[in-house]
Amino acid sequence: MMNSEILNVFDEKREEFKPYGITCEVWTPSLMRRPDRHNEIELNYFGEGAITYLFHDKKITIPSKKLALFWGLIPHQIIDFENITSYFVCTIPFSQFLEWKLPTSFVDGVLRGEVLLDGSEAFSPYDEFLLNNWTSEFGKNEGLEVTLLEMRARLLRMAHNSVARKENNHSSIHSTEISQVERIAIYIAQNYAQPIKAAEIGEAVGLHPDYANTIFRKAFGSTLSEHIMKERISHAQRQLAATDTSITEIAFQCGFNSISRFNACFMKMNGCTPREFRRRYL
Repeated sequence: MMNSEILNVFDEKREEFKPYGITCEVWTPSLMRRPDRHNEIELNYFGEGAITYLFHDKKITIPSKKLALFWGLIPHQIIDFENITSYFVCTIPFSQFLEWKLPTSFVDGVLRGEVLLDGSEAFSPYDEFLLNNWTSEFGKNEGLEVTLLEMRARLLRMAHNSVARKENNHSSIHSTEISQVERIAIYIAQNYAQPIKAAEIGEAVGLHPDYANTIFRKAFGSTLSEHIMKERISHAQRQLAATDTSITEIAFQCGFNSISRFNACFMKMNGCTPREFRRRYL
């Protein structure tokens, strides 16, 4: 199926948040001992078999012959795979993805951390044709422009398929705000375990905190403080599901300065206590 003999594999020593840039490559799956995090939008396609990822606390199996899309800033970790020796991986910079002005509900799903699948296998031969072309032509200057146009067109088709029954408007975030929103998202992802506030975030990215909060909410549908809390609780979910670290230690790892505050926030987001949440995975 694939025309490349060079297979990439996840580097366990890779620095967290290190960018991949824009790529289209053939990978071989491997069990990952830690999650990967990067600020590109990631596309996966398997011609055969399946791969199971751990996203936050959720195990999600991506089947063969369906294009899968997710935001790489969401911690993702391969925990199982079967009947697969290689698969396609494309990474699209966050700013490029937003500049494509795809339908709002589609973009919102990606930014909320959803794994989006193209629901029809009818596109499978077409996707394999495209991906083989992208991997072979990607290094050529004349091939990059065509590849980017084809990528956008394929995602636009995927978006229209997935949001056909929803309002099909386009993202309202202004092009000048995209890089600012990206810097804010990365800063929060890197520092959520610290006692950070809107003023510190604004200062770190060179924006007034009120303006930083406004453009972030326009892109993500949540305030800076809400997003910080989501990052902290998501980290706690991963630790509770995948480790035997004590709940007290997890609370402080996530940036909470009291167990009662941690329990209250966890209950608000999950409808259960951390202890009850962990029991699901025993």
